[in-house]
Amino acid sequence: MKIALASDHAGKKLRAMLRDHLAQRGHELVDLGTDQEGSVDYPDFAVEVAKRVAAGEAERGILVCGTGLGMAIAANKVAGIRAVAPYDENTTRLSREHNDANVACFGERVQDPELVLRLADLWLETGYDGGRHERRIEKIRSLDRP
Repeated sequence: MKIALASDHAGKKLRAMLRDHLAQRGHELVDLGTDQEGSVDYPDFAVEVAKRVAAGEAERGILVCGTGLGMAIAANKVAGIRAVAPYDENTTRLSREHNDANVACFGERVQDPELVLRLADLWLETGYDGGRHERRIEKIRSLDRP
């Protein structure tokens, strides 16, 4: 799977772990940074990943910041994006099965790195159930602004 990946300064270590982990599993990664040592603004990186996913240049996106929350908020501003910040196996699985989430956001400062690697694998492996959920996804899509 082709995955767009990025972080701000607070997520660089976890992003590097995810990049190596996912590459070992055969995923094609587009790493969009940051590689800067100083503070950067997470919305810049969230929007870059979200735009790639929305345009179909990547199948999914993964973002990392301190908590994952700011990245999710920023990514969700891009039409076509359903970004989530999963924190356990259940929320990870349901975000795909019920919500067809296309961007996952994780927090280096608040999540165990080994858990994040497991959740990323689960999120990428889990499909969308469609069916009764499609009506709700269509309602979410109708909120998108060009």
